Parts: sequence; C-alpha cells; structure tokens
Amino acid sequence: MADAMKVVPTAETVKTGVRDVEPIAEALTSVLSDTYRLLFKTHAYHWNVEGPLFYSIHALTEEQYQDLFEAADDLAERIRALGQLAPMKMSQIIAASVVQDLEKMPDAKAMAADLAGDHERVAHRMHALVALAESRKDVVTADLATARSAFHEKAAWMLRATAK
Repeated sequence: MADAMKVVPTAETVKTGVRDVEPIAEALTSVLSDTYRLLFKTHAYHWNVEGPLFYSIHALTEEQYQDLFEAADDLAERIRALGQLAPMKMSQIIAASVVQDLEKMPDAKAMAADLAGDHERVAHRMHALVALAESRKDVVTADLATARSAFHEKAAWMLRATAK
C-alpha cells in the first residue's frame, strides 16, 4: 500500500468534452500569474499610498486586492479541473506575467495610473483566453475569463478616474 502522505500531484486526462486542454491551462497560468502579481502590487500600493488621494486609493485598492485574492484561487482551481497543474514557483508567476514593477516608488496619482494600465493589460489577456476557450468548447473557462475581464475593465476605469 502506498504511503498517502507521499502522493505527488501530476497532470491527468479529464473527459469533460473540452478539447486540447494544455493551451487553455497555459493561458490560465498566464492570467493567474497576472492576477497574483497584480494582487501583490495592489496590496503594496494600498500599504504605501499617501497624500490627498490616500483614502480613495486605500479603500479602492483594498476592494481590488480582496477580489484578486479570490480570483487567484478560482483560476488555479480551474487549471486543476482541466487536469493540469497550477504553478508551484514564484519564478513561474513572474515569468508568465505581463504585470511589471515600477523602478521607483510612485506618488498616489501614479500608483492609480500604473494599476489602471495593469488592469487593462490583464483584461486584454482575458479576452484572448475567452476566444481560446471558446474555440476548444470550454465554456466554463470562457465564462470565468469573461467575468474576470469585466472586473479588470471596471477596476481600470475606477483607477483612471481617480488618477485624473
């Protein structure tokens, strides 16, 4: 009998009607990576924002990082539901993400503008994931990516409006 504590996760074939799951899982890994990096960046700006926009950015980023935290779990669980493995290393997250760090600490207005740009880039990647998922009969991933895109588009709008 195998030792239950020594079970190592592996990818597996799932028979749900979704065709060619590997590219979908790879795209999900990319948007999960974006979500995780944006979660950290949003939380870091939340901690460090100062000035006249403090309260509005502090409150807005709190709502957003809480949503991003829940979304990361949903995205990772979708990868697993497709029989693939979610990322296990921070280096994988960093390499797969379009979210980048600024070189210097930004002021409050620049924080909001920076996050808005990140949300726009992530929304764009979600749109591509919708198309990919639909082309492979994966309506569950398409629906998840559609909902996530709506969040990122709204977040970008709110941050842009705050940065004006």
